[in-house]
Amino acid sequence: MVRRSWDPVRALITGAVVVCAVAACAGPTENAGRGDTRDGSTIVLADSYEDEALNPLLGYAQEGASKIFDGLVSYDAQRRMLPALAERLPTPAPDLRSWTVTLREGVRFHDGSTLGAEDVVATYRALIDPARGSTVRSDSRDLAGVTQLDPRTVRFELKHPSATLPSRLTMGILPSEALAGGGPLLDSPVNSRPVGTGPYKLAEWRRGTSMTLVANADYWGGPPTISKIVVVFAVDDNIRAQRMRSGEFDGTVLPPALADTFVGGDYRVLHHRTADYRTITMPSGNPVTADPAIRLALNYAVDRPGMIDALLAGHGVPAYSPIPPVLGEYVEPAAGFRFDRAEAARILDAAGWLPGPDGIRVRDGQRAQFTLMYSATDSVRKDLAQAFTSDARAAGIAVALAGLGWEAIEPRMGADAVVLGGGNPFDPEIVSYPLLHSSYSGDGFNNPGSYRNPEVDAALDAARAAPDTATRVAELRRMQREYTAAPGFVFLAFLDHSYVTRDDWTGYQEVVEPHTHGTTWGPWWNVERWVPKK
Repeated sequence: MVRRSWDPVRALITGAVVVCAVAACAGPTENAGRGDTRDGSTIVLADSYEDEALNPLLGYAQEGASKIFDGLVSYDAQRRMLPALAERLPTPAPDLRSWTVTLREGVRFHDGSTLGAEDVVATYRALIDPARGSTVRSDSRDLAGVTQLDPRTVRFELKHPSATLPSRLTMGILPSEALAGGGPLLDSPVNSRPVGTGPYKLAEWRRGTSMTLVANADYWGGPPTISKIVVVFAVDDNIRAQRMRSGEFDGTVLPPALADTFVGGDYRVLHHRTADYRTITMPSGNPVTADPAIRLALNYAVDRPGMIDALLAGHGVPAYSPIPPVLGEYVEPAAGFRFDRAEAARILDAAGWLPGPDGIRVRDGQRAQFTLMYSATDSVRKDLAQAFTSDARAAGIAVALAGLGWEAIEPRMGADAVVLGGGNPFDPEIVSYPLLHSSYSGDGFNNPGSYRNPEVDAALDAARAAPDTATRVAELRRMQREYTAAPGFVFLAFLDHSYVTRDDWTGYQEVVEPHTHGTTWGPWWNVERWVPKK
């Protein structure tokens, strides 16, 4: 699936242009702002992104923090796993080939029906049924089935031993009635009329304009104090910032440099650490990007710190693999690349890629050139693509940029490079396994460039089946050493996510975010526990 991202900008557009643009676009959302509510019972947020469907099986709030749904497990601000709809954390069989989950008693869906084991079974069977067309099915391809043991107990059966199953149980649970009858999930009424167990219910969705959520008074975790959340959809960063300054919103997501312009005012400016990487794929279907020397040289040729300083206002950290620094003990310190153009040149020279008359390297008549695609509406990917192109050109490699829509990008990912994003801060295998393991070769956004490395595969498999944490840590560190010795991507940075919010509530807790963010995560990831300041 295409996962969301935000758009940093290098400079603000002029005030006159902003004012003009606001005047031109304010009409459709003029009734969706803060209005006269000042008692703290309503919070109005602005987001640059609008989901196409509110269905967990189509990727909605896959990592948790949904206001509408709950998963079997969740995470706290310290990234500790907690039972959510589960009464306690899942219990493994000794061979790690199955896990048992017991549900909480007395949980009700928004329609008043009671949560039972049949709902969990229906949700996960729909996930793994290819006929239903779940967009996140491949993330659970090792799940063989799920069985109801009694009205409150289910058992997940796996194709292979795995210690990671619980970390993938954050997906929201749907009522079995909503999944009855089969049929493609793309046609499900749940997509626009969701029924979950979460702290808020969908009251209204004006597509392209706003979404209104109201508190679930029967929420199993206790009714939220904030009774209404209004999310206004405003794509343009500068317009969103201007409307925030005018008092229309209580909070929004912004590019880091733009968010920093609010520092010193009547707002809180927050920069959250993340596991959200940006990487350049090196597809095996292209004769240039498939070459190990090109891949390795480009990893030395890119100036990651320079990109972070210039494009992200310093709000990010260099990335060398999908394992983010926030995962601490899982990070292999020796697996990295320094910025070293001389080393890049040495690698290319040794591999027979020699400079041509125009400075672009050539080997056996093949020019060192390829196309790099990026989402045309995503300015951070565009900026990173341009910076990458400049660094590659300095190494003698020509990169042609193509800003496209995802419908045009996806069919070409096997042969053309793309600026890709993703990341999860809770478990190192959730992203690294499907991104790097050869069994996922060419599986959409999972390993889109068909990277194959037997040593990486072996380490990932050993980590997944590891009986203890120490073994798992050791295998994942080995995976990173093997990967950086023969990389298949050029990872650039883990981006910070930046927000501006009014300081009118208590309950905020800083959290390390996944790739998904905005008003699902951000400062509002636990908004159901916020209380207005008196």
